[in-house]
Amino acid sequence: MSAAGGSAVPVIDLAPWFEGTAEGRAQVAAAVDAALREIGFLLVVNHGVSTALRDEVRAAAHEFFRLPAEVKERYRTQVGADTWLPRGWTPIGAEANANSDAGVSAPPDLKESYDVACFEPTGDADIDREWFTDNIWPAEVPAYERAVSAYIARMRELVDELLVIAAVALGLPDEQFLAHARHPTWSFYTHWYPALTVVGEPEPGQLRIGSHTDFGTFTILDRQLGTGGLQIMGKDGEWADAPWVEGAFTINIGDMMARWTGDRWVSNRHRVLAPSEAAPEEDLMSLVYFHEADPAAVLHSVPPPIGTVIYEPITAGEYLRAKLAAIAVG
Repeated sequence: MSAAGGSAVPVIDLAPWFEGTAEGRAQVAAAVDAALREIGFLLVVNHGVSTALRDEVRAAAHEFFRLPAEVKERYRTQVGADTWLPRGWTPIGAEANANSDAGVSAPPDLKESYDVACFEPTGDADIDREWFTDNIWPAEVPAYERAVSAYIARMRELVDELLVIAAVALGLPDEQFLAHARHPTWSFYTHWYPALTVVGEPEPGQLRIGSHTDFGTFTILDRQLGTGGLQIMGKDGEWADAPWVEGAFTINIGDMMARWTGDRWVSNRHRVLAPSEAAPEEDLMSLVYFHEADPAAVLHSVPPPIGTVIYEPITAGEYLRAKLAAIAVG
């Protein structure tokens, strides 16, 4: 296990975990625990997801984002209005992630997204109506549904492994977290960050994505290197560019997992910088998979001496609903 570019964010090789030896599993789990206690972020390599599949998703997403605005408008969605988990096109200016902090009023984010989310019905009509509805796929770009469907299947496999690693890291039974995520909510976003020449001069304080923490258990991010890219807050309260390793996924936990572990692990602040005048043609796309838990699962904080804080129990659905309501614009 190593750190990228001297950063506190480590690069963790998952190969020893997948080899299945007790020593390899313990080594990976200990490294994950240390990273999540220290900074809340890590990079993983040898995760088993091909670069070719990620390239297919990006190519199809770019094809959609190049469509005329009036075509994309047919697929428009809004968090909290149509569904808590957006399904369809989210235009520039429709979200302000920094507003998830109480009392914050930030400019809207300079990103455009196409979003899909959990759709597999549970059999509970109320839960299905709120969380597990059909996705909307762009008819003009059939390759998008094919590529994204394959990609999210791989994400589910990887996140299930991460949940087991999390349990082993804390000395808990392998099923400790996974047992509450048999039918979880999840969402997948292709975030397009257009060039400065497309969006124009940002408003004061406006970013591609404002400062925020994520809401769920694990976030799996496939990102591209750029001047207007991801920054992570250090323990000193200062922003630093996130490390980048070709082929690696950037992994972080969200508020739900921090709460679940009794704040042993850190749900850390991060942001995506505005497009830079130094690279006015820079055009980036991130593939982001957000994972939570079963909506009806009751989250009980892992008590001391593993955790440090015992929170009131809450269902995953209640917790996520309140978080998502805060970031919608309009």
